Amino acid sequence: MPPQTLIPLSSECELLRNNLCSSRQIIALNKVDLAGRSGSQAWTDYFRRTNCISCGVDAHNKESIKELLGLIQRQVRELRGTSHANYTATVMLIGIPNVGKSALANSLHQVGRISAAEKGKLRHATVSPEPGETKDIRSFKIGSHPNIFVLDTPSVLSPDVPDVEVLSKLILTGTIGDCLVSRKEIAEYFLAILNSSEQYKKWVKLSRDNTVGIYHGIPTGCLTFSEFEGKKKKQIPTDHTQDDIVCHVRRTLFETVSSFDGNISYEDEMGALIARQFAALQEAFHVSAECGEDAHVKVAGKLLNLFRTGRLGHYILDHLP
Repeated sequence: MPPQTLIPLSSECELLRNNLCSSRQIIALNKVDLAGRSGSQAWTDYFRRTNCISCGVDAHNKESIKELLGLIQRQVRELRGTSHANYTATVMLIGIPNVGKSALANSLHQVGRISAAEKGKLRHATVSPEPGETKDIRSFKIGSHPNIFVLDTPSVLSPDVPDVEVLSKLILTGTIGDCLVSRKEIAEYFLAILNSSEQYKKWVKLSRDNTVGIYHGIPTGCLTFSEFEGKKKKQIPTDHTQDDIVCHVRRTLFETVSSFDGNISYEDEMGALIARQFAALQEAFHVSAECGEDAHVKVAGKLLNLFRTGRLGHYILDHLP
């Protein structure tokens, strides 16, 4: 069962709660690359202390997939209780939307196929950043002797979300589509989390006080200010995922938080800071003021994309019990 490491408890599959620590289940905390190794390890240790078989995994890292595959193979042999290898076992990937089940299925299939005696045809599950892409059950072979197949299954999500905070986390991480609330509200929720964390302090070296950097491959320390501004005007990037833009966004976030002299523990002052950040991010993302009311929507969409792809740091939104 793969929960998402960013929200280990909030992404728990409610339908399996009663059997959560069964010896027939493995909790695969996916997307450890977005949460950071130390935080992910703390959650893995927590589940193990509660007698759950668990491991952290990055679906896009071959070594990480090998570790998960080895755990699956050991568990299958232990449950079977025999040294014979002429049997077949099936593993189901079950979880809420957008935790990376299909990506795990693909990676397990690719890595397992390398060592399999009978290679068979390489298959691919459809992977999408949007939740609910998988509509049916598909089988992928991930091992031989014993034969092990993994089933990629459609997502399951309880219709009863326990509270607004959990719902907010599910929407922010993309488990639930952005259709329930506006993207601007979701982005504001993320900014509140960022402003209350230590993450932005890691970007202190990007401050304007440290002007040596790289702009489109040119060391900015080699340019005068007027030359640098001229380069910027001539080369305004439109892709917000470019390293130049990401660095500008990080610097903007650092400077807006660190220079704010209000008390963000008060809701109205946090709101004032977030409003200031949206205005500054509009420039960082090169969103034209001519966009009017749509400007903040565009800023929110770009900001959420950077968060969800790990470009704005590591986060675990749930707290250890």
